[in-house]
Amino acid sequence: MIGAVSTLPKLLVSSVVRGSRQGDSHGGLYLADMEAGSFEQVYDWNSGDISFEGRGADRGLRGIAIIGDDIFIAASDELFVFDRQFKITASYRNPYLKHCHEIWPHGGKLWLTSTGFDSILRLDLAARQFDFGVRFHTANGALNAQTFDPKGLGGPAASNEFHINSVHVDDTGIHISGRRIPALIRLLRFGISTVAPLPLGAHNARPFNGGVLFNDTENDTVKWMGQGRQVSMPVPHYPQADLTHTDFDESGLARQAFGRGLCVLSGTLVAAGSSPTTVAIHDLATAKTVKSLNLTMDIRNAAHGIARWPFG
Repeated sequence: MIGAVSTLPKLLVSSVVRGSRQGDSHGGLYLADMEAGSFEQVYDWNSGDISFEGRGADRGLRGIAIIGDDIFIAASDELFVFDRQFKITASYRNPYLKHCHEIWPHGGKLWLTSTGFDSILRLDLAARQFDFGVRFHTANGALNAQTFDPKGLGGPAASNEFHINSVHVDDTGIHISGRRIPALIRLLRFGISTVAPLPLGAHNARPFNGGVLFNDTENDTVKWMGQGRQVSMPVPHYPQADLTHTDFDESGLARQAFGRGLCVLSGTLVAAGSSPTTVAIHDLATAKTVKSLNLTMDIRNAAHGIARWPFG
């Protein structure tokens, strides 16, 4: 038994492709069997109406939440629902949803980041309607939050000051992080508190085991910090000669070892994603990588969302 997990699980992994050209695949969904060390691509995201502007923009699939038999997966400005056979059964849009990164279910609600509006949105899962929004902004040098109704016309203007890329909700509050927020913050009923400092550029920050767990993306590591100590594990690297499509990145943004995507598997094991799309399972107790599985050597193809596959 490794880290209280007798066998390594299957994981559903989403990816985005930076620098794609018109007609190319822009990412997709993979089922990765971490125990067997095998994978299959179960969905190819090649929509013909994908925008080609901005950082990552509309290319690829993003955050994942599996709730009952429904598989919720975010694209840039649309939330899709898939069945187990990866057929789209429903989709939801909102005028304040743009450049969504991560999503998180809690208490009959689904929370989504809206990076293009410096906001988070909430979807009521029973009514299948967006019913709540929070916009973040600075005032007098301090971070502030303002609620809004995502069903109305008085919501926020488009902005990307903080590059909000992660939301994690539990009974202690709503936790938000972003590439340009130097902390994991907690949104409470009467204000904002700081949970822990974070390096700029972090992804997927969340409370875990009395500390904070996150992808330290700029330093190519997965990190846990808390209780006066920290655990840091390097993201997989590959020989430069093994990478493909290095001359096809028209954005100039693709690089290897870009860490993004986290999934807690047990009290010590976490699965983390990186580019070219790779999933690695790390043991926080030993600060060692238990297993790593590469899905493609295309330097443009980067992991984004990771979720445990519950259907066998």
